[in-house]
Amino acid sequence: MSLPRIVSREQWRAAREELQRKEETVRRAREVLGQERRRLPMVEVDAGYVFEGGDGKATLLDLFEGRAQLVVHHFRFSPEWENGCPCCSAFLDQIGHLAHLRARNTSFAAVSRAPFTRILPFKARMGWVVPWYSSSCSASHGDFNLDFEATVDSGQGLVDRPGVSCFLRESDRVFHTYSVFDDGLDGLGTLAGLLDLTALGRSSAGSERLRLHDEYDH
Repeated sequence: MSLPRIVSREQWRAAREELQRKEETVRRAREVLGQERRRLPMVEVDAGYVFEGGDGKATLLDLFEGRAQLVVHHFRFSPEWENGCPCCSAFLDQIGHLAHLRARNTSFAAVSRAPFTRILPFKARMGWVVPWYSSSCSASHGDFNLDFEATVDSGQGLVDRPGVSCFLRESDRVFHTYSVFDDGLDGLGTLAGLLDLTALGRSSAGSERLRLHDEYDH
């Protein structure tokens, strides 16, 4: 691997300022793209999906935990696997404390096809406390993974894809607003990055300022 060339401080500063101008162009383009993402139409979810989690059976509406938005991490964990996907595990490691999302009226949950009896020990091994559900019990109520393209038929069997889907709740009605998969997850995982995928964006809690995670009024 070749290292950067050595220059004077003045040369470095000039090169850095030129790069900053390009970074600003990218930042502004990202803001415009985010505005277009929030203007995407949404689709009502009317299937009665049933998941299994730490408190037993749950519906998609239950996963909101009463909040307006829900971010679902499609975690690759096939029913026959003993452990979850390393790449998905690295992504989940970056999520951090959920208090910041929750204070912005947004819930987060991981969903996998593996039975909950396999999810639970792996979750404990990784030390994660995020809500994590199995979709394996939802087949008779609609296949969540297939419907949201987190699992695709390769012609030689079902293949899971890492991804994130966002949902919006209006009373008891649930709407699908956005999904991204595979390389589209690069750079995601931060609070701002996840909120930027949602329909309400970073303004989901109005003027709520960042606080220490144990100082939010829940």
